[in-house]
Amino acid sequence: MSSVSEVSAKPVVPLAGYAYGAAGAILFASKGIIIKLAYGEGVDPETLLALRMAFSLPFYLVIGAIALKAMQRRGEAMPSLRILAQSAGVGALGYWFSSYVDFLGLQYISASFERLILFTYPLFVVLFGALLFGQPIRLKALWTFLIAYGGLALIFMEGLATVGTDVARGAMFVGMAAVSFALYQLLARKLLNSIGSALFTCVAMISASVMALGQFALVRPLAGLMVSPRVLMLSVLIAIGATVVPTFLMNAALKRISAQANSMISTVSPVATMVLAFFVLGETASPLEFAGAVLVMASVGWFTLSDRRG
Repeated sequence: MSSVSEVSAKPVVPLAGYAYGAAGAILFASKGIIIKLAYGEGVDPETLLALRMAFSLPFYLVIGAIALKAMQRRGEAMPSLRILAQSAGVGALGYWFSSYVDFLGLQYISASFERLILFTYPLFVVLFGALLFGQPIRLKALWTFLIAYGGLALIFMEGLATVGTDVARGAMFVGMAAVSFALYQLLARKLLNSIGSALFTCVAMISASVMALGQFALVRPLAGLMVSPRVLMLSVLIAIGATVVPTFLMNAALKRISAQANSMISTVSPVATMVLAFFVLGETASPLEFAGAVLVMASVGWFTLSDRRG
């Protein structure tokens, strides 16, 4: 019989990490829905991305300043310029480049299809983690992938007949978003541990905002930011509900659980997108698609419980 000390010595993954990851994934799932609504108003990807970042930027500036003040009060050393530069670079990769190619892809494919492709990124997290960072591939993660992606494949095959002729172009852009976001997940973890979740998130998003606004200045006239009140409202929704809040939740999760575990929890996002797309955009879901959603939820739930037990 195991002693109390042996039981207590077993690693316990904080449940809060999974809760943060799931909440962030669901909020991120709303992004594609809001973007499709905005595209219906005639706005282009560069303008919408610039508005999203412009509305979210003040939050990151304020929260970043508060995080720095808190570090000073605790007597902690300020992060080096090297760490800040690395955080800015990783943020530009994960929240500007990945977002931009995702926005481009959403011009050509449905919100549900986009989310299915985007959330192949957990597979890239595991593969790149093994190839580039020497991380082990756990057997239960492979079984989870098999079940989860089997469910996603059911949804994909059912929806494939309804997509337009530009599906290849849209899939290519969103695939690029998945690869770049997987690299962000792996690169961000060490930086998160170095400077903390709040400060890293702010540095990363400020960098992404500068890139998005700079891109807009290069390709669009300033007058292009004068959009309709409805587009402004949708931009604010993307900026706060689908950007500011979920980025902090996701990075808080990354600080508590592995990138592999966080990426698997995030596979609930395609299911959330499918539900939102049904109610908001009128996209329909067949019994086969619902069956796929059940497989995804079951596999993620099993992985969460087994990983939490260590």
